[in-house]
Amino acid sequence: MMAPHTKLGELLVHDGLLSAAELGHALKTQAQSGGPLGDVLLRLNMVDEAQLLAVLSRQTGAPQLDLAGVTIPVEVQARVRFDTARTRHLLPVRLSDGALEVGMLDPSDAEALRDLEFETGLRITPAVVSARQLSRLLALADRQGWAKAALTLPASDPRRLAGLAGLLGMLVEARGQDLHLAADAAPSIRVDGELVRLDQPPLSGHDIAELVGAVLTPEQRQGFRSALELDFAHVVEGVGRFRCNLYRQRGTLTFTARHVPARIPTPAELGLPPWVTAAALERQGLILLTAPNGHGKSTTLASLVDVINRERRANVITLEDPIEFVHTHQRSNVNQREVGLDTHSFAEGLRRIFRQNPDVIVFGELRDAESIAVALSAAESGHLVMATMHSLNATTAINRLIDAFPDDQRHQTRAQLADALLLVLSQRLVRHASGRGRVLAYEKVSSSLRVRNAIREDKVHSLRQLVQSNLEELTSIDVRLAELVATEQVTLQEASKWADDPRYLAELIRVRGGKPS
Repeated sequence: MMAPHTKLGELLVHDGLLSAAELGHALKTQAQSGGPLGDVLLRLNMVDEAQLLAVLSRQTGAPQLDLAGVTIPVEVQARVRFDTARTRHLLPVRLSDGALEVGMLDPSDAEALRDLEFETGLRITPAVVSARQLSRLLALADRQGWAKAALTLPASDPRRLAGLAGLLGMLVEARGQDLHLAADAAPSIRVDGELVRLDQPPLSGHDIAELVGAVLTPEQRQGFRSALELDFAHVVEGVGRFRCNLYRQRGTLTFTARHVPARIPTPAELGLPPWVTAAALERQGLILLTAPNGHGKSTTLASLVDVINRERRANVITLEDPIEFVHTHQRSNVNQREVGLDTHSFAEGLRRIFRQNPDVIVFGELRDAESIAVALSAAESGHLVMATMHSLNATTAINRLIDAFPDDQRHQTRAQLADALLLVLSQRLVRHASGRGRVLAYEKVSSSLRVRNAIREDKVHSLRQLVQSNLEELTSIDVRLAELVATEQVTLQEASKWADDPRYLAELIRVRGGKPS
């Protein structure tokens, strides 16, 4: 029998619940994303919650606590700051004999226990609780206000959760971004970049087929049978609009839905600086938005289209697969074309776009040499073109545009891009220091004689070297991250995860009077 102080991962391997290789993968994921190991294991679906709670209880000597049916009074909530509860993954439950009972994902977190004793002035008695139950109660507290009303875990209402609409409703209520359905796993949602399991039973492949099949049109079913992949938009009355993807893995259906807010946020609400809006109001040129998946490219693009819609009299043509944010005609006409619904293919939509007399052309994504060629030609010939692309940073995006073409066409592409480029904005959504929400960090490459010459002369690598010089047209993401750390919007640990050069970031913070460690 292993000692009680044995590490959680070692206990799970010893009990045969986890292999050594799986533990290694989980520890690597934990190092990248942070958070308790148990939470990481649940997100990776490596252990079930009952197994994890039993092992944690044995490891820490703390009892298990079922939060179902427990009522947490206002005065107990008030003993702990909500930011502490969110960032430390805990919840005060009850006061008894001068001690505060606290439900925790990791009762062995000595630092959290010390901080909590200092904050409350009370002796802390920890208990192991379910990550799903804790997540649901914290989401409820966020909605109704911390220490504003008693907290009780709401019972699952089978009628309310019936069908896909119920699960999407849970996503919106939790202020999450994505819903994930996979066979043999409980539904999960992504909140502020982190996956959280819903307090629901695991779904079978047949369950997912029924849930998703109920909302598909005959044409969509046929399209999925042919391609084994399907992108589509789905609207749930009274809940919201969602961008959906259906695909197969290991022979079973898997589904993802992203919530698309009904109201398009303004650039200021997104944290975009004025020079981004100014670029969107130019009459000609190319604006490229780049980021990894899930870091707000589509939202930024929609916000800039909305600026044009409100402030210009223009004919805007978008080509999307599928349509996400829905624009209403204001001072401009915004004509949104969805691949598969309004045009047979992305390529067909590209070929006919100039016949539609556009002033502004918006591509959901530049996918290949053909779409890039059309974008550059349009930007050269008097149109404003805005598009998104996946890339690590702004200069990588420029190289990707050029490298999409054969060697014998790259000289011409560089010349076109040098003349057409207005702005490349590379962005990341970074977790707020409070643990609630994310804030925008970005870097830019904008048009100047220096930038145009570097592109024409195939010296884009020199721009990467100049980014840290913090020139007007070249700004490193590290500068923005340093600002966020200095204003206490983001922790240094979180900023370092997204820094282009952590040493440069530390120096910027030091110059601002911070104390990087």
